[in-house]
Amino acid sequence: MADLKAIATQIRRDIIRMVHGAASGHPGGSLGCADFFTALYFEVMQHNPHFTMDGKNEDIFFLSNGHISPVFYSALARSGYFDIKELSTFRKINSRLQGHPTTHEHLPGVRVASGSLGQGMSLALGAALSKKLNNDKNIVYSLHGDGELEEGQNWEAILFAVHHKVDNIISTIDWNGQQIDGTTASVAGLGDIRTKFESFGWTTLAMNGNDMDEVIATLNKAKSLTGNGKPIAIMMHTVMGKGVDFMENDHNWHGSAPNDEQFKKALAQLPETLGDY
Repeated sequence: MADLKAIATQIRRDIIRMVHGAASGHPGGSLGCADFFTALYFEVMQHNPHFTMDGKNEDIFFLSNGHISPVFYSALARSGYFDIKELSTFRKINSRLQGHPTTHEHLPGVRVASGSLGQGMSLALGAALSKKLNNDKNIVYSLHGDGELEEGQNWEAILFAVHHKVDNIISTIDWNGQQIDGTTASVAGLGDIRTKFESFGWTTLAMNGNDMDEVIATLNKAKSLTGNGKPIAIMMHTVMGKGVDFMENDHNWHGSAPNDEQFKKALAQLPETLGDY
């Protein structure tokens, strides 16, 4: 477990360096989800860095809230999908690492463009149904922002999943209570998201997304519940900006890059563990 925590720390360090280097990006949600991505890519998910687009006979992942691309790119690079040195090109001209993941650059690990919020659930369900039709027993994982659930298409997909008994999907909601304009409570009042999913017929779990032991245990519990006729949703409580004290729980870091002074202060709180790119 100590090794996983070291990976998560390095991923957080990568996030800060990438966003500062580009002078743009979304560090808040990326930092909050670093433990989840570490657990998923280095412990839980059965995946193959020798990437094929069809994803047959392996678990696959869809990032719906694509603005947290820095954490996604770092996890992919650190788990062997491409050279970590490429992280230095984040948001640069002609880079494969755009601000939101895209597919026309053919970046290994990215199966769908996710610049527009609210579409990832539908896409993940399509992939999950495809696996069922092809007798592929592997799992589809997806990640969504809580603010993203304000998009109505999500709820059509959530309804669809139950009706069609899509029981090979594990969808995680990053429930950090923050979005670009403020708290989710002040913007649209999402209420009890877990109760909403349960009322639609999903099996639900909850976890502290910034506790590595709990993240792994909950993801493994979710895996054990697949194949029972119901889709599974995990309510993941995280702290936006986790790991950098002046960014934590502050929606202003949803999409702001640190200046040079803030950059140095942030890195001082995130020791280099695996070597910088």
